[in-house]
Amino acid sequence: MIAWREFRRGKRSKPDVSKFELNLENNLFELNNLLASKKWQHDSYKVFFKNDPKLRKIHEASVRDRVLYQAVYQKLYHIFDSSFIFHSYSSRNNKGTYAGISAFEKYINKVSQNNTKSAYILKCDIRKFFDSIDHNILFSLISKKVTDIDLLLLIKQIIFSFQNIAGKGLPLGNVTSQLFSNIYLNELDQYVKHTMKIKYYVRYCDDFVIVSESLIYLQKHIRYLKQFCKQELLIDIHPNKVILRKSSQGIDFLGFVVLPYRKVLRTKTKNRLLKNLYDLKTLFDKGVIEKEYLDQVVQSYLGILSHCKGENVTQQIERIFWD
Repeated sequence: MIAWREFRRGKRSKPDVSKFELNLENNLFELNNLLASKKWQHDSYKVFFKNDPKLRKIHEASVRDRVLYQAVYQKLYHIFDSSFIFHSYSSRNNKGTYAGISAFEKYINKVSQNNTKSAYILKCDIRKFFDSIDHNILFSLISKKVTDIDLLLLIKQIIFSFQNIAGKGLPLGNVTSQLFSNIYLNELDQYVKHTMKIKYYVRYCDDFVIVSESLIYLQKHIRYLKQFCKQELLIDIHPNKVILRKSSQGIDFLGFVVLPYRKVLRTKTKNRLLKNLYDLKTLFDKGVIEKEYLDQVVQSYLGILSHCKGENVTQQIERIFWD
């Protein structure tokens, strides 16, 4: 893998493909034998930090273990995804950020009758969510649907391969953590939709919003949401991130600020985007990066702006490169 990365960067001659493929094949056979003999043990995680946009501590599994985790993810995804509510948008096929924002906007328009009536929004998120996921609760939830004993033992090893504090925590960086988080918070989703019978609810990972025509209705339900999270899942709704406001005031959700008749890029996101482009332009001028890579980044940012009212930001991007 290192040889291929360095070849792409022009630091090495092209690696011997036959040797590369042979090593890969041997490693896969070795992994298969370890699993068959029930001798597989997880490797240590590689730890690094990433700004995304806030500083996050990432735990990256070894290449061998990432192959295994991807296989487990694919197996579990087809078991669990059909049980998730429709309006859960994180780490699911044909969902994602833009679909979540679109659903949220549709709910606001429906409740406000196209901004002719008042609509109110409750926004919450879970405090230190991935660090707070309880291993025993998570494994119990998975055990309700998975009956294969060998698979369950493997899943238990994966879950307990990491802990932030005793018996809690999932590593940011594992593909399985994304699915495990949805399995965990599906309990909240089901409670919201079927016990509380809330209609207009959208969740993306540990952020969720509820839209209603009544402010009192939303205020009343905050207590029940907190109780359920604490008692059933041993997690806490962040007390400083419970936001209640009129839709006409605008609400920040998934990187955008949703306003009547439009949405705009969050100010912090816009500033970070422009700073990244200034920095990349400087690196390009110095010959550190290639034009192809710079173009890819610019196009990805323009793609983000195409989902909102972003003409002013687009003009600022143009000035970076053409002034």
